[in-house]
Amino acid sequence: MKDSEWVRPTLSPAFRFEIEIEGINEAEFTSVHGLEAEIELEPYREGGENNFEYKFPKRTKYPNLVLKRGMTGSHHLWNWFRACTQGHITRKDCTIKLINYNGDVFSQWTCYKCYPVKWVGPDLTADRSAVAIETLELVHQGFMSDSKQGKK
Repeated sequence: MKDSEWVRPTLSPAFRFEIEIEGINEAEFTSVHGLEAEIELEPYREGGENNFEYKFPKRTKYPNLVLKRGMTGSHHLWNWFRACTQGHITRKDCTIKLINYNGDVFSQWTCYKCYPVKWVGPDLTADRSAVAIETLELVHQGFMSDSKQGKK
């Protein structure tokens, strides 16, 4: 490949994103953590072989999603969490959309069968001026990535 044929990869900022939970578009989140997957490995040592060990895949683990946002007048997520605390577990798909500089969906991830397992209220302190932040933690059964690359 010649230098003139090299195409610069398109990058997207990490600070523009939206979260949609089965039709509830909650775009005011300030951070998302836990969008990751890891394959557990089972080590196996073969007799007489001391230079290495085999590693066989077992299962894929997905940590909980941790969503943070400023407190709003919307009670959709709190009501969902509250229902789960009372044994009414409703699983919902959650889509995280990464937005590029043009305002288009650059990439998105859909986490399947989510439900809230933890809610943390804001830290309230009179000695500083800060936005009240609430945290919602969702368990899920894995996700799929869909790279839009600038498509709406």
